[in-house]
Amino acid sequence: MSKIALVTDSTAYIPKDLVEKYKLNVAPQVVIWGDKTYEDGVDIQPIEFYERLSKASVMPSTSQATIASFEKIYRRLLEEDYEILTIVISDKLSGTMNSAIQAREMFSNAPIEIVDSRAVAMALGFQVLSVAKARDEGANMAELVQIAQKASNHTGVIFAVDTLEFLHRGGRIGGGKRFLGTALKIKPLLELRDGSIEALEQVRTRKKSMQRLVELLEERTAGKSPVRLATLHANAYDDARELLSMATERIQSVESVFSEVSPAVGTHAGPGTVGLAFMAGM
Repeated sequence: MSKIALVTDSTAYIPKDLVEKYKLNVAPQVVIWGDKTYEDGVDIQPIEFYERLSKASVMPSTSQATIASFEKIYRRLLEEDYEILTIVISDKLSGTMNSAIQAREMFSNAPIEIVDSRAVAMALGFQVLSVAKARDEGANMAELVQIAQKASNHTGVIFAVDTLEFLHRGGRIGGGKRFLGTALKIKPLLELRDGSIEALEQVRTRKKSMQRLVELLEERTAGKSPVRLATLHANAYDDARELLSMATERIQSVESVFSEVSPAVGTHAGPGTVGLAFMAGM
């Protein structure tokens, strides 16, 4: 039976215990801050990142996981006789998939498959974990690719940001730009839809935004089973805990994961972002 390795990127921000359990390989995104570059989740961690962001006069930017990062991972795995399945952040949000494709081209006829998750954060993470579980149960590469492609239709992300400044600056808000210039106390709710970030609605106050996120989650998962839930938050630990508790009280889930967003995602979402990722019906 062939050995199959799974590769993803750091925007999934899968908790480290699950990365180790399923022997996942993670290509780091790049955070650029002034004249220095950092590998997301390697050289810079969320706590350090948000502490620095709160005091920074120069704002960070990001760059996709590099061709070199994927090349290094692929080379090691191929030398160990693995087939490789790569599942990465939505191609509409990042050039990471292109980096993976270019790295694959360095290895002629190598058994490397690449799938666009059309997702980010733990919506991507749940896709990777579903494939990992199927692999460990004996599925072959063709079956795993099919599972990965199917999984993207069963995941989603809904979230609230304190401000659209960061998403707007990074060019990642899509339809959400119509909320620009709204009153300071308005909390925009957004959704990852078909790989892009789109506006949903706007509510007043943090508390109402969290209540509405749970209501929207109920709508998205109605009649679907099983349901898996995860938080995403950018330096909003307490709110994320409360949000996950509210969601699990209303929605019966087979798995709940407390996860942050990586510095690479936090650069664009901004501090205070909180939301839920889910997989339903698969």
